[in-house]
Amino acid sequence: MESDRPKKGAEMRELTVLENAALAIKDGVIAWMGKDAEAAHLESAEVIDAEGRLVTPGLIEPHTHLVFGGSREHEIPLKLQGVPYLEILRQGGGILSTVRATRNATKAALKLKAEKHLDRFLSYGVTTLEAKSGYGLNKETEIKQLEVVKELNETHPVDLVSTFLGAHAIPEEFQGQSGRYLQEMVELFPELKARGLAEFVDIFCETGVFSVAESRDFLEKAKQAGFGLKIHADEIDPLGGAELACDLGAATADHLVAISEEGIRRLAGSDTIAVLLPGTTFYLGKDVYAPARKLIDSGAAVALSTDFNPGSSVTENIQLIMSLAMLKLQMTPEEIWHAVTINASFAIGRGEVAGQIRVGRAADVVIWDAPNYHYIPYHYGINHTYQVLKKGKCVYAKRIRG
Repeated sequence: MESDRPKKGAEMRELTVLENAALAIKDGVIAWMGKDAEAAHLESAEVIDAEGRLVTPGLIEPHTHLVFGGSREHEIPLKLQGVPYLEILRQGGGILSTVRATRNATKAALKLKAEKHLDRFLSYGVTTLEAKSGYGLNKETEIKQLEVVKELNETHPVDLVSTFLGAHAIPEEFQGQSGRYLQEMVELFPELKARGLAEFVDIFCETGVFSVAESRDFLEKAKQAGFGLKIHADEIDPLGGAELACDLGAATADHLVAISEEGIRRLAGSDTIAVLLPGTTFYLGKDVYAPARKLIDSGAAVALSTDFNPGSSVTENIQLIMSLAMLKLQMTPEEIWHAVTINASFAIGRGEVAGQIRVGRAADVVIWDAPNYHYIPYHYGINHTYQVLKKGKCVYAKRIRG
């Protein structure tokens, strides 16, 4: 899988497969690849026999909310009774419940919890992951979340890319004052940039949260401050978030369940990548999924992610998302693999270093307990990972009986 840019439209169906293959790793880097019969010159190498298994690049997660306090399983009975989300919010639940738990948690506790989730991501074959803040909704806690991400990036095998999502919601103390709250978040930009706490800035552009005009102003200031841009766009209503992402040259527009025809057209003609999150639609019990087929057939670049978070997509299983993409988004296996490797890497600014098996690249490789690439989305709900190599070192191995 080699490309110097995201795969768009029909290109996503052009998947290169090498049968009976071998690759050589030296000093953590892929040094050679070719047919197994051509590997005789590697006589002194330590050999890992994949025994006919599938080998792919490490998977890339371009949209997660990794760091947060608490959990919200106590809200499930209310949801099953049909209690609307806004009523759950009024009862002290929803995102504001997570905000309170995150504010009250120590950084050490948040780090321990996030590390557990990160270990699970790794076990599913993820080697690079984007992590957002957004459950602090005040200066102190947003920084605390981003500090956790930075510290984990220095110690955990998975490479982390940090995104500031202070504009995730309007906190209780700023209700009716969204403009004033956004200004509070803008005031964090210099510190985040100086301390290297975030590469991207994101905003939830949606009815009842932040308008297109507010999102434009906020993201333009983020762009001027030197950050890459991301947008939670058109998840519920077709407000024009996708169009805004294209206007600003954002790296991604995410969700897009309610994207307009104009939004699809604009994305197809842009370099902005559509990050689709079918796990969220599934978990919320919705019937309408993001129009992946229209996006791809129109020529857009599509990536996939779990949207791991405590309220609307509580899973680290990217393999399950691949199955949902096949079953609910009508994506082909070839499109799915591009969406979780090459395209996902470009979606988080790692297209030059991750998401491909390529000579000269870091050896981030997954060996799957599967005979071919179709099998992973086909056999859903389980973990197919056999072994994960990060920079050539084994960082996860499936337990084998006997």
